[in-house]
Amino acid sequence: MQAFGVDTRSWLISIAILAGAIALALLVHFFLFFVLGRILNRKAPNAQSILIRRAETSTRIIFPLLALVLAIPLAPIPADLTSILQHVLGLGVIASVGWAIVILTELAGNIIFARYSLDSPDNLSARRIRTQTQVLQRIISLTVSIVTASIMLMTFPAVRHLGVSLLASAGLAGLIVGMAARSTLSNLIAGIQVALTQPIRIEDAIVLEGEWGWIEEINTTYIVVRLWDLRRLIVPLSYFIEKPFQNWTRTRADLLATAMIYVDYTAPVHELREELHRILEATPLWDKRTWALQVTDATERTIQIRALMSARSGPDAFDLRCLVRERLVQFLKDRYPLALPQQREQQLNAGKN
Repeated sequence: MQAFGVDTRSWLISIAILAGAIALALLVHFFLFFVLGRILNRKAPNAQSILIRRAETSTRIIFPLLALVLAIPLAPIPADLTSILQHVLGLGVIASVGWAIVILTELAGNIIFARYSLDSPDNLSARRIRTQTQVLQRIISLTVSIVTASIMLMTFPAVRHLGVSLLASAGLAGLIVGMAARSTLSNLIAGIQVALTQPIRIEDAIVLEGEWGWIEEINTTYIVVRLWDLRRLIVPLSYFIEKPFQNWTRTRADLLATAMIYVDYTAPVHELREELHRILEATPLWDKRTWALQVTDATERTIQIRALMSARSGPDAFDLRCLVRERLVQFLKDRYPLALPQQREQQLNAGKN
């Protein structure tokens, strides 16, 4: 009995050699990661051990594939079949290495995310590191995928020759493709700029296009903004490089909140100031850092009063602003109704009559 010119004995020898190579590769893999895991568990039993376990899983395929590539020339297999098997196994090794790099990159990012939590109100450092990690992780994964696919294609002689011909004669086509992919490339470059300069970070409170929200995701070409009413605004990355926007937490998480009210000239400003202090003392939204109440403008009918107070974060500042405005207006209605704007008072009286 023969197949491809090789008798049964040759096939059995080939199978035995390849099976032995696989078994030896798995044994070496197990021993290597067993020793490495014992060493790292003594020094750092948490993050590093998780990394080793994930690396062990992702490399369990690579070791047998490499062993088969090395063992095939030793087996009595026909030259044509040997060439095909080596090519297929080589593609498997390339794909496995790329997949392992992507998996380890994601795992390293998850370890960093777990170490730098966003639970603290003043989480500027954590947001900075998480933003850099997330953007660089996406860029590395995309780059590794492209490079892996390119290397696999270049192992085919026909594709390689075709690529050389296209590179030599496709100047106009390259220009057209470059123009078509301009927006994608600009967003990829903008992603690198965002990771390095960080005009925005994960969970930054921002205002753009008249909408207020938080940075929820930073992807390769776009950013997801979680708006205050839980809608999602999808914005290209290049927007944050080319257009102005407000970042309420650029350098620190705490903010100054303001509440404007308009009252009559007879309004007791001193008592309003004392009432503001009582309101702030009674709410946990105020961080007890600073507060003030001032007359900031005067028109022919009313005066403008600004209540200024500090808060630990953007959401707290918004809630505190609404609370103070509501309580001050209620205080005037209950204690000094004549201090409300006279035009509004006259309209109310006219409506009663």
